[in-house]
Amino acid sequence: METAGGPVRVADLPGRPCSLAAALELVGERWALLAVREVALGNHRFSDIARGTGAPRDRLSARLTALVAAGVLERRPYSTAPPRSGYRLTPAGRDLVPVLQALLLWGERWAADRPAVRLHHDTAGHGDHPVDGTWTCRTCGEPLAGARPTLTPAGRTLLGLLPKEDP
Repeated sequence: METAGGPVRVADLPGRPCSLAAALELVGERWALLAVREVALGNHRFSDIARGTGAPRDRLSARLTALVAAGVLERRPYSTAPPRSGYRLTPAGRDLVPVLQALLLWGERWAADRPAVRLHHDTAGHGDHPVDGTWTCRTCGEPLAGARPTLTPAGRTLLGLLPKEDP
């Protein structure tokens, strides 16, 4: 389902209601995520994004239009004669960068026989070193080995469950 922009109504999605399903509805197609990657890498012009993704031009155009409508990218003019616009990340697009990094790390470990790109971190006093991403809990600071999903009141309602009783 292409959206006209904004959040996806979780209730309209098939299967288990979930924010992951809503996110994938907006950005879960290959060319969409690769377009966001290219813009995050500094390629703002359509021709540069097309070259970096290898996407068919008609598909890329449709994905960029959908990403702009969804608020992930924004168009900004860079030339008036002739009129031309480029693409920039919005706050929503910038929030996707760690997702892309996580997918890159997963692909490096499990999907690519010879990774073409590796993420490196260079901080004062630590030197340049490869990134090995982990999630940490904001509350206690411990690394997460796994997280347990808990239905929200909205999720319970979508599944037709009664509200949870407070103990």
